[in-house]
This record gives sequence, C-alpha cells and structure tokens, in this order.
Amino acid sequence: MKIGIGSDHGGFELKEYIKEYLKEEGIEYVDYGTNSLDSVDYPDYGLKLSKGVVSGEVDKGIAICGTGIGISITCNKVKGIRCALCSDTYSARMSVEHNNANILALGGRVIGMDLAVEIVSTWLKAQFQGGRHERRINKISNIEG
Repeated sequence: MKIGIGSDHGGFELKEYIKEYLKEEGIEYVDYGTNSLDSVDYPDYGLKLSKGVVSGEVDKGIAICGTGIGISITCNKVKGIRCALCSDTYSARMSVEHNNANILALGGRVIGMDLAVEIVSTWLKAQFQGGRHERRINKISNIEG
C-alpha cells in the first residue's frame, strides 16, 4: 500500500510526525507538500493529494490542515474522493468500514500527535465491509455525476 500525504502550514508539523510513523511501519508514502511552516493555501495541497488518489499514484491519502475542515472540503470536491475528517479512532474505522473513505483528514491544531497516529493506524487497518454499504457508496458516486 502506498499512502499520499499532504498538508498546509497548519498541518505541516503533524504531517512530518505521521511520515515518521509511516517510515517506522514500512509503509511507502508520497509527500504532496507543503514543505515548511510558511503560509500556503490548503486547497492547493488537498487538490494535489486528491489527484494522486484518483489517478492511482497512491492507494489512499492523509490530508491535514489546521482544523482538517478546509482541506477535507477541498478533497471532497474531486470526483471519486470520499474524504472523512476524523478526530477519534471509532470514526476513522467506520469511515472505511461503512463509507470506504479513501482520504483521511486530520486537524493539526485540533488533535495531539499521538492520537493522530492512533487514528491513522486504525484507519489504515480498517477494511470496507461492502454489502449494504456498497449500495450507499454507489448512491454517493451517482451524485457526483
């Protein structure tokens, strides 16, 4: 599995922390930026990450901004993306099991580093359950056109 990860300046430190976790776990990743604490616009990085997921360059993505809200809204504008903003492990697991989320959004200024890693770990281990949930995912896809 290859993970894409992207953030704005508000999520930069958490992005770097999560990259260390991914390295330790032997999980390959692509960093879509940003590469510093300098102020940037989250839509630019949410779009880069989302395009990487949709194109198949990466299997899943992790998007981070200050609250996770702006970057999750951005990601969800891209056809084929189901981005879930999560601040707990239960929501992270359910976002995959029931909603087949392909991007996890986190708030770098909202949750602590260790909790974020727990959320990422839970999200990466979760499996889509299909069944009745597949019908609902298809309805979401139909809304996209």
